[in-house]
Amino acid sequence: MSQQPPSAKLQLRFLYLAVFAAGMTTLGVEFAASRLLGSIYGDSNLVWANIIGLILIYLTIGYFVGGRWADRSPYFTTFYRLIAWAAFLSGLVPLVARPILTAAARAMQSFDAALTLGSFVSVLVLFSVPITLLGCVSPFSIRLALSDVRQAGGISGRMYAVSTLGSIIGTFSPVLLLIPQLGTARTFLVFSGVLLAVGLIGLALQDRRAALKLAWMPVVLAAGTFVALRQPIHPAPEGMTLIYEDESAYNLIQVVEDGAGYRYLLLNEGQGVHSQWHANDLYYRRTWGFFLAGPYFNEPPYTPDRVERIAVIGLAAGTIARQHDAVYPGLPMDGIEIDPGIVEAGRQYMGMTQPGLNVIIEDGRFALNQLEHTYTMIGVDAYRVPYVPWHLTTVEFFEEVRDKLADDGVLIMNVGRTSNDRRLIEVLTSTLLEVFPTVHTLDVPSSYNTILVATVQPTDASNLAANLAALPADAHPVLREALTDAAGSIVPTVPGNRVLTDDHAPVESIVDSMVVEFLLGGGLEEFIN
Repeated sequence: MSQQPPSAKLQLRFLYLAVFAAGMTTLGVEFAASRLLGSIYGDSNLVWANIIGLILIYLTIGYFVGGRWADRSPYFTTFYRLIAWAAFLSGLVPLVARPILTAAARAMQSFDAALTLGSFVSVLVLFSVPITLLGCVSPFSIRLALSDVRQAGGISGRMYAVSTLGSIIGTFSPVLLLIPQLGTARTFLVFSGVLLAVGLIGLALQDRRAALKLAWMPVVLAAGTFVALRQPIHPAPEGMTLIYEDESAYNLIQVVEDGAGYRYLLLNEGQGVHSQWHANDLYYRRTWGFFLAGPYFNEPPYTPDRVERIAVIGLAAGTIARQHDAVYPGLPMDGIEIDPGIVEAGRQYMGMTQPGLNVIIEDGRFALNQLEHTYTMIGVDAYRVPYVPWHLTTVEFFEEVRDKLADDGVLIMNVGRTSNDRRLIEVLTSTLLEVFPTVHTLDVPSSYNTILVATVQPTDASNLAANLAALPADAHPVLREALTDAAGSIVPTVPGNRVLTDDHAPVESIVDSMVVEFLLGGGLEEFIN
């Protein structure tokens, strides 16, 4: 007995449902793709440009192919097979991409440029077929729904409206709900699973046998996902043990530990250490210790008892807070961190339990403007390789910081550079000098980090050495080490030729240019050696 076709009304309603699901999946996959790639390559404008640009190319091809395909095979069975394959291949992306991304992560750790670039391109190519098929959906659905050319405008408008509504869901749900709660791979699976269900049910309404022939698709996705999710998202660096891994709304968060018991907070691509902890060691000769030295650029004698309260924008897992609490027991501290997942990792695995620490989970600039205290030091450590959030680099922001500082207060900022390109440091220096009378520059040894210290009062670099020499005998050894390292790291302060404002702060374009020139100039080889 042959299968009875569904009514025209049911067919049209299900067609709208399929278009909605396809629109949702397209945007959901795009956002999940950024996260998939961001775990290795970061979330710079360059990465986003590649993702968006290529997806638009794939969709353009899909619109063209879908229209031609629909004219040649204007059947619901063809349409729902297309839907099913688009869903299956979308769900397959994170599973197939995992070994590629693992290879890329290891290449990044060894700075194998060829392998890294190849992996990046390979992952993007993985999206070509599913996104192209998703692009076919809208023109194909219009062809199926159109029974009278006089209805073309109304049908097209409704189809694109339904697709756009789905895209809205696909835009917000990964960011606000799915990725934080389920992770990237499961987010792909949710979108592909919904679309696959729609495709198979739609196909079954037309031809049950045809639907049964594709019943293996959800089985393969489920099995592949089960196997893939048993592995870490990002491999720990060689010689390290992964002790914690989580995906928040903002980052892939990892805590790794080496054989000596040192723990490190890694984010996304894992190329920068954002916090460090050891049960018996407080000072690591890294960037964080320089924040202790900042107030001692004031006129001597500057003594530890003058440090009354600090704030840190970019708290991470609390290394700066832990060092300050050791040097100044019970010091009131406001730590601002936008990512609650990082805060949780800091509390559980990196000793971020100081009694004087008030953690504020919020955007740094917004939170700072809500605070009512006056600070001895405000630190800005929102640097994430290789970017600083632009809204934390402008004259207006620095004026807001100045208003929160005591008369002898200091602003300390962590900035990135290369060995021969200091453009970002110079432009930030010129911007700071619009607000503060003096800016000091310290290059952190064995790194591409520079610390800028802006003082409310006019100061001289020699003050730091003088205050170091005058430290009381009972000063904490961590403080003495920090001042010693900072005093030996002072370099000339060189302002740039522009000032950043809220209206115009091309920070990312400056950094992107620095990165490109660094790579083209053999920077990877330099970094290795």
